[in-house]
Amino acid sequence: MNLENKVILVTGSSKGIGKEIAIQLAKNGAKVIVNHSNSEAEAQETVDTIVKNGGAAISVKADVSQKTDVVNLFDKAIEAYGKIDVLVNNAGIMTSKLLKDCTEDDFNNQFDVNVKGVFNTLQEADSKLADNGNIINISSSTAKLMFPTYGIYSSTKAAVEQMTRVFSKEIGRGISVNAIAPGATETELFLKGKSQEFIDKLSGMNAFNRLAKPIDIANVVVFLASDESKWISGQVIGANGALV
Repeated sequence: MNLENKVILVTGSSKGIGKEIAIQLAKNGAKVIVNHSNSEAEAQETVDTIVKNGGAAISVKADVSQKTDVVNLFDKAIEAYGKIDVLVNNAGIMTSKLLKDCTEDDFNNQFDVNVKGVFNTLQEADSKLADNGNIINISSSTAKLMFPTYGIYSSTKAAVEQMTRVFSKEIGRGISVNAIAPGATETELFLKGKSQEFIDKLSGMNAFNRLAKPIDIANVVVFLASDESKWISGQVIGANGALV
């Protein structure tokens, strides 16, 4: 995909899937804003990787759950590169607990980052994203599954999917709005604390008997960030190897 001259903001891109998304977007010619909330060293490492590969990137700290941070994030991106063509809403957190064991803080923290965070960036994008741009929200295939302990997290992602659909008809200006719903993906965060038995069970639930690699998700984002994807809007694309 040709992303030359595109400026792309990726929230939560200091590590994991977000990091791979940022790297692949830059490899395809985009200038990338690497956003983090509290991972400055990792964010700088992502920027350094992009620059070493001949790309362009900057790092901007912002907590997407805070409106003032998001305003500043967009303004700094525009100050650095003059515009924002594509927004990738990747920032998210997950607490895995049975519903009866979830605290009010567990609920509030996940909805603040995963839902309010997307709400905040969409509001800024409405006036600050360039005409004919693209918005890509990262959801999760858990929104379609009945996985125990994922009740709150999957609810936040279902909310993101519905905002995606509605906002695609609201924003106008030739901007497409889509979501990607990955399945289980092999990241340090995901693997932490999980037994090999559980990982094997998840791997066996899709058609390829493996977990996704971050690049499997990043490649779909690269396509949706390109002009070639323009006629796709208001959709949730399951990037999950036929998991669901």
